[in-house]
Amino acid sequence: MNPLTKMALGLIGQLRPEAPTGDGTPVVVLPPPDRAGGVPLMQALAQRQSARTFDPAALPKQTLSDVLWAAAGINRADHAGRTAPSAMNAQEVDVYVALPEGLYRYDPVAHALQRVVAADVRRVTGYQDFVDTAPLDLIYVADHTRMKLVPAAQRESYASAAAGAMAQNVYLYCASAGLSTVIRAWIDRQALAQAMSLGTDQQILLSQTVGASAP
Repeated sequence: MNPLTKMALGLIGQLRPEAPTGDGTPVVVLPPPDRAGGVPLMQALAQRQSARTFDPAALPKQTLSDVLWAAAGINRADHAGRTAPSAMNAQEVDVYVALPEGLYRYDPVAHALQRVVAADVRRVTGYQDFVDTAPLDLIYVADHTRMKLVPAAQRESYASAAAGAMAQNVYLYCASAGLSTVIRAWIDRQALAQAMSLGTDQQILLSQTVGASAP
């Protein structure tokens, strides 16, 4: 669906998800992340870039595991430390995973996906046409109820900084693994929040598309 069509549908409140396809299991247990893989950090930084063409083929489960662990996984089991920083350890940003099978929330403790909506919401995650068929669209969502120690006027900036760190982790993983990715902020947030069944204290910050490069 092209951007103009999406914008028109959004204006009349008709930008909606599609029916899911594939195995829509409620819980997806991910394999352990491969912490020993990848290229040296400086090489990954040299190769980091945005891309906007994606192969629609599904990512292997190991790759999905590694992407999500890079974004927000636990890297210090003794105190549940994460791969990305969070002010006062509020861990206010959740990573939602839009797949053809449904919308899932990443659970870093269990390293698993919990289905929250039985629908394919990919086309609602942004106005660009490539989000409709890319194999993976991530949505970074702030939960302001976890930020009670942060003044209300500063919560969005704190959460946005945390989401940016997560997105950069995904960029570096993709550069290391030879995948394509792009971060996006051009979103019909009202339509997407409705499609995701978000609460009033939850705020969509960014989306990020991940996949193999188009052939």
